[in-house]
Amino acid sequence: MKIVIAMDSFKGTLTACQACEIVANSISECIPDTHILIKPMADGGEGTAEAMIKAANGQWIQQTVMGPLPDMQVDTGFAWFDSDRTALVEMASASGLELLSKDQMNPLRTTTYGTGQLIDAALNYDPAKILLAVGGSATVDGGTGAANALGWKFLNEAGNPVPLGGQGLEQITKILEPKDLELPPVEVLCDVDNPLCGEHGAAKVYAPQKGATPQMVEQLETGLEHLATLVEKHLQRDINNVPGAGAAGGLAAGAIAFMNANLVSGIETVIAYSNILAELQSADWLITGEGSFDRQSLYGKVVSGLAKIASQSDTHLAVIAGQVNVPQKQYQKIGIETAVSCRANDMSLDYVLANCRTLLYSAVQRFAKQHLFR
Repeated sequence: MKIVIAMDSFKGTLTACQACEIVANSISECIPDTHILIKPMADGGEGTAEAMIKAANGQWIQQTVMGPLPDMQVDTGFAWFDSDRTALVEMASASGLELLSKDQMNPLRTTTYGTGQLIDAALNYDPAKILLAVGGSATVDGGTGAANALGWKFLNEAGNPVPLGGQGLEQITKILEPKDLELPPVEVLCDVDNPLCGEHGAAKVYAPQKGATPQMVEQLETGLEHLATLVEKHLQRDINNVPGAGAAGGLAAGAIAFMNANLVSGIETVIAYSNILAELQSADWLITGEGSFDRQSLYGKVVSGLAKIASQSDTHLAVIAGQVNVPQKQYQKIGIETAVSCRANDMSLDYVLANCRTLLYSAVQRFAKQHLFR
């Protein structure tokens, strides 16, 4: 029997690689002679670099850059894939919310500058393409920080640089393009369709999750609208009405404006790099999972992406998740044969989080005894 294990992360508890290893060990204990192949998955959020390095034989290039706040430094890096000379920059590793304590969260001050430094460092390797994973952002600066690190200048009325972070957006009166910036094609891995501005935009939907008060949200919304107007006027690019431009506090919009980027599906990109479809042609089961299997999982996430490719082979598909909140009839419609929850009805969330490894191991054993011993 051949089983491909392609777990997403269990947010806040297990990385995708850790989840895959636990599932593999549990199955090996039940059926020792099983042929197991591990392909960690991600959709463009935190953990995308680690998952892709493991799934596609990449390497990690260490760097030290500015963190989410201008006075922070973080030791991070980017993923490098020598086979096709592609660099993957995961913005969460430099400008992510998980790098901040609760009292540090302030999207007026947080910046994508460190993400731009990683892109700049990747240019030293002469990449044929740069992938930018934008999930997990702490910022709402429209990507101006990242652009600043690449040589773009954002000046106020007096001709001075505006402050980093969302606070500087309203003050921009002039945008100066760097003379010597040469970028390869840039693709933004994105799994949302939020526009830059408006009721479903970067400020109103995501800024409160990053520490913004209602007053800050309005200031950030005004700043992003102002940025979009300037970009259209000076660069002849419409970043306000592009589905997905609001991702990562508008970093996606900034990548379009200042890096000539395209937005692409995160999970489809990871799937392509992992070569998992070829492996499924000879596999009996594909096992995936995440912390919470819910309605969102069915749209543009890891589970829905894997369901599409599993349907192209005769592979059975199972989801093993921290908790399952999708009715059986609904998940079976997209080709998922079974979904197993680690969390029993009488378990508190705190208990589940504290015992996630043991509970995942046990859930896999229950799955194996029910579905693999046929």
